Amino acid sequence: MTGGANRALSTTLRARSLAALAGAVLAAASLFCVAPASAEGEAPAWRHATALIGEPKYPAGFARFDYVDPDAPKGGLVRFSDTGTFDTLNFVIPKGTTPNGLGLVYETLMTSSLDEASTMYGRLADRLRYPADFSSATFHLRPEARWHDGEPVTAEDVVWSFEVLTANNPQQAFYYQHVAKAEVSGEGEVTFTFDQPGNRELPHIVGQLMVLPKHWWTGTDTNGKARDVTAGTLEPPLGSGPYRIGAVNAGRTISYVRVADYWGRDLPVNVGINNFDEIRYEYFLDETVELQAFKADQYDWREESSAKNWATAYDIPAKRDGRVVTEMFPERGRGLMVGFLPNGRLPKFADPKVRRALDYALDFEEMNRTIFFGQYSRIDSYFFGTELAASGLPEGKELEILEPLRDRVPAEVFTTPFTNPLVADSAALRDNLREAVKLFTEAGYEIRRGKMVEKASGTPFTIEFLLNGPTFERVGLRYKETLARIGIDMNLRTVDSSQYVNRVRSNDFEMIYTGWAQSLSPGNEQRDYFGSAAADRAGSRNYPGIRNPAVDALIDRVIYATDRDDLIAASRALDRVLLWNHYVVPGWTLPAERVARWDRFSHPDPLPEYSTGFPTVWWWDAAKAAKTGLPK
Repeated sequence: MTGGANRALSTTLRARSLAALAGAVLAAASLFCVAPASAEGEAPAWRHATALIGEPKYPAGFARFDYVDPDAPKGGLVRFSDTGTFDTLNFVIPKGTTPNGLGLVYETLMTSSLDEASTMYGRLADRLRYPADFSSATFHLRPEARWHDGEPVTAEDVVWSFEVLTANNPQQAFYYQHVAKAEVSGEGEVTFTFDQPGNRELPHIVGQLMVLPKHWWTGTDTNGKARDVTAGTLEPPLGSGPYRIGAVNAGRTISYVRVADYWGRDLPVNVGINNFDEIRYEYFLDETVELQAFKADQYDWREESSAKNWATAYDIPAKRDGRVVTEMFPERGRGLMVGFLPNGRLPKFADPKVRRALDYALDFEEMNRTIFFGQYSRIDSYFFGTELAASGLPEGKELEILEPLRDRVPAEVFTTPFTNPLVADSAALRDNLREAVKLFTEAGYEIRRGKMVEKASGTPFTIEFLLNGPTFERVGLRYKETLARIGIDMNLRTVDSSQYVNRVRSNDFEMIYTGWAQSLSPGNEQRDYFGSAAADRAGSRNYPGIRNPAVDALIDRVIYATDRDDLIAASRALDRVLLWNHYVVPGWTLPAERVARWDRFSHPDPLPEYSTGFPTVWWWDAAKAAKTGLPK
């Protein structure tokens, strides 16, 4: 992850992962693994997997994934932390805050491997099929799939889950907007029919639908009261996954206990994983306290988002004597854009000149030298770190895609490679601030008595920077100081986690620091990120409120790309247009995950290509734990 407030982004993404698991698995057009063609009029052939890039690595009947240890021991406890709280165990509705880890209880029709960019293999379903035009997808359920109460997982459960999620969760309704219906189409079979052909990602999207037990949710609790899937609850839900919920202390702790007789433990996709007997999450309201809790051995694994903490906070006895290990894991499987996001729904941020001026007023280089310990690089793409990032000037296929939009996109898209303003020294900063003032002047502002004001009304230009906790305050203060030099007052407003989530969800903010993680195969989720239809929808990830027909057209080109080269060109074109509209003041990143952990665990070597694999493929190491000490 990136530094500073990217912890907030990470938390947001994890919280939403249950409701939008397919957000990072997206379309790359004709690069699907295509089953042998069927004769005209025949049903399409069944397949065990689909791949969005190339062909599936693992053939039908494979024994296990290469990156697991099939002899990994089972047992032990692993403890995580999170900032904030939780008040419901029902992820169906967007009300309330759910804890991390619910995905351990529930299962999806298909599951992804960790050493392929975008490939899915059967989990609840043992196979799927879809026609050549991708107008539908049919899944066949494993007859042995069971809920924890012993009842079979049925096609009726799948249909009911889809209907409940799309009826009660606006984000899910938007994400599955092109799924016209779900229906039982045979014994143990469910078919999703799409409202248009050609969208090659849709079989993957529906394959990652979280399946709920209809009989449990429509039944009664231990007190004889009818359950309500549209209401919050702290009753541990019934699942079908490798873990069930153990102890719950609302807002503070939740544990997940491994299911000894889990029906799917011997599936190829599950061999060598789910090795811990218990997985526990501890919640902390304050990030400073959370760090100290790690040092006091109150949890085991910490993903460090702060450059300062990484450089200075782990010089502790446990680190010096080897009980705590710090390690950096490379990030290979995603792109990233994070930054300061002004709310473009507000009139004062509507002009791209104003948003570009805010970029000129950011002195990243000084912050990197003085508070980031030189650890970061400035982001200059919405697909930063991948082959999808635009560079130079558009040419070839990318230019062909952009040409019909020439009169609807900034001229610089065709004439100037995008770069962030650079501050090499104090003279460069003065030049940048002069350029920022010039842009504000062109947008209808002027400086009066040292304050930037709207010429027509005399209203001062101010910014409220909404923060989720104190960690990012020192960064905000540096930005505040620079903005003050051009007459802009920035007010840092720090709120608790629940208020922050609710305000962002309802688009009630002026500026936040967050962004988007991107897979190597972008697709339908780009509509939720940047599409006009998501601009005013509560809970969408279109944080800047983008309403741009040219962006919408390019998103469609990404979704309906015809092959990998077409997808790359369309993604670069989208990247370039987003950049030159200045919806974000780009932030910074480190292409690695910084982790501190108590040394009680071991893992296969090598780890999977696109993930640390923790805790999925790691295991409790009794010998290490004996030296480090047992967890509390």
